[in-house]
Amino acid sequence: MPLSEQTRERARAIIARYPKSRSALLPMLHLVQAEEGYVTPAGVALCAEELGLTKAEVGAVATFYTMYKRRPTGDYLVSVCTNIACQLRGGEEIYACVKEHLGVGHNETTEDGRITLEHAECLAACDFAPVVTVNYEFYDDQTTESALGIVKSLQAGTVPAPIRGETPRTFREVEMELAGFVDVAQTDAAARKAEK
Repeated sequence: MPLSEQTRERARAIIARYPKSRSALLPMLHLVQAEEGYVTPAGVALCAEELGLTKAEVGAVATFYTMYKRRPTGDYLVSVCTNIACQLRGGEEIYACVKEHLGVGHNETTEDGRITLEHAECLAACDFAPVVTVNYEFYDDQTTESALGIVKSLQAGTVPAPIRGETPRTFREVEMELAGFVDVAQTDAAARKAEK
């Protein structure tokens, strides 16, 4: 499915921010994820076309960084750190508990499309281990019980406030903000809140 003309216009606006167009690739990949929920072949093609790159060059970047998803991502990306600091404090147990509860594995999404689970190699918060993030917002010093509580809240339609940072918006809204369209992300979040 081709991306919307509005996405193409936003891609061009991103490119205009940079003295060298190639520098716009990372935020453009976030833009694609904001519309599609992941980096689709159509998104790779749009980036390549607008930047004068090959699809292979764009694909290489999209597959190098773990923040770019190659499969549809749910409303909430739950990342559980399983690196050494978190692992020593229970990260693997937390991941196993959440995995069992959701019935999905690494980079898989629940049937209702709401939650995608991933084990993260490192979330760069070792001093707060073990750490879980929801759409890149941090929940520090987790236990299997507290992490399961976060997931159950998300399943019930309630997004718990993180230890630090803002209450997570949906994955697509966060991706729109990472693409540099904060105003659009905030408008989308307000519209979603008004629907409830």
